[in-house]
Amino acid sequence: MEKEKKFVEAITSMEEDFAKWYTDVVKKAELVDYSSVRGCMIIRPYGYAIWENIQKYLDSMLKETGHENVYMPLFIPENLLKKEAEHVEGFAPEVAWVTHGGNEELTERLCVRPTSETLFCDHYSKIIQSYKDLPKLYNQWCSVVRWEKTTRPFLRTTEFLWQEGHTAHATAEEAQEETIRMLNIYAKLCEEILAIPVVKGQKTDKEKFAGAKATYTIESLMHDGKALQCGTSHNFGDGFARAFDIQYTDKDGKLKYVHQTSWGITTRLIGAIIMVHGDNSGLVLPPAIAPTQLIIIPIAMHKPGVVEKAAELKERLSKVARVNMDVSDKMPGWKFSEYEMKGVPLRLEVGPKDIEKNQVVLVRRDSREKIVVSMDEIETKIPEILQDIQRSLLEKARAAQLEKTSTATTLDEFVDLINNKPGFIKAMWCGERECEDKIKELTSATSRCMPFEQEHVSDTCICCGKPAKKLVYWGRAY
Repeated sequence: MEKEKKFVEAITSMEEDFAKWYTDVVKKAELVDYSSVRGCMIIRPYGYAIWENIQKYLDSMLKETGHENVYMPLFIPENLLKKEAEHVEGFAPEVAWVTHGGNEELTERLCVRPTSETLFCDHYSKIIQSYKDLPKLYNQWCSVVRWEKTTRPFLRTTEFLWQEGHTAHATAEEAQEETIRMLNIYAKLCEEILAIPVVKGQKTDKEKFAGAKATYTIESLMHDGKALQCGTSHNFGDGFARAFDIQYTDKDGKLKYVHQTSWGITTRLIGAIIMVHGDNSGLVLPPAIAPTQLIIIPIAMHKPGVVEKAAELKERLSKVARVNMDVSDKMPGWKFSEYEMKGVPLRLEVGPKDIEKNQVVLVRRDSREKIVVSMDEIETKIPEILQDIQRSLLEKARAAQLEKTSTATTLDEFVDLINNKPGFIKAMWCGERECEDKIKELTSATSRCMPFEQEHVSDTCICCGKPAKKLVYWGRAY
């Protein structure tokens, strides 16, 4: 029993040190390990299985909306990266460069892709000639490299996994429609699959993507009240098209520039899952993306028929859920703690007395509720309980986000809230960059988005007192 206690006590409580709690969870749940490469992480099988499930859902959504997967090179020639001035300026501090091939110095440096706009644009300039070639709806699953100064697993690493969509359209209207469609797909992924509520809106010019005409975002709140940008969608207008000469001939024979979009989500979504749903016993995974949805733990395995019955149940239930069974020689209490740490949504316990009564005991990870179910009904009951866990996690996260969302109408009120009640702060803004900069300087809070669902909470800017133009969600962020 002493070992069992130590397993749980090895996690720092989130109330004591949230950052340490997070690190403990990603390590103890065997999601990642640190590598010998600066700022890079090894994503272990359990962590990668979560990413694969996220990828599976999103990839299906993308293909349903007509997108095709492609793959672009890892390296970008320096001259290509420099074609769009604002874009290269935005990424220059984070770029990793290859200067040698073998023992020879390269005649032109190669950038290790921080993002692939320039590669897609170069390709589009070669394959788009006519309106009949449009739209081009491409997506890429890959890794990118950004030379970060500080790192934290999943949230900010030198190399990370993501998908990046890059599309080309005949008109500005079609590009805008695509930009918002993709943002809505990301919101659906977060809320329906990851059980993470989000706020949808537009980034300010200060916070938009380098080279974009407009950037849209989904923002969520973590347990500690910090915001996390969970996905972005960018409307490039025809800026990149002009830089890369991507033109097409329309139906009237006129030459026109295409309008482009770009959008992406990353493995930081796994960090969001940890920080939105996790507790002091470890991960709490939404059933939709849990690698194991149900763990079967036989009790008193030395008794005749127990392991056999557990194996029979595993075979039956594998048709309705992702199931594993633990027949190791660890004590049951240790197993309970281990699978709580890993966030497995549902535990099934079966022992000699349960077999006599033709029942099993189910334990929910989210609420710890114990449910006795007849073995005759488990194929029906388990999917119902998993669906309820998925629903309950979203409801709980929505309630937490609402509780951590405040409104400020004066700067003093804003400063008090950001320091004493971390979370989203809704406040009016005049639209001037100076006020946005001043708020960040005073409070370390940034504009998270100008939400699509605008409210009018006051007439004046929170900072300067001039007439307000937009309601903004503000917050400290990862």
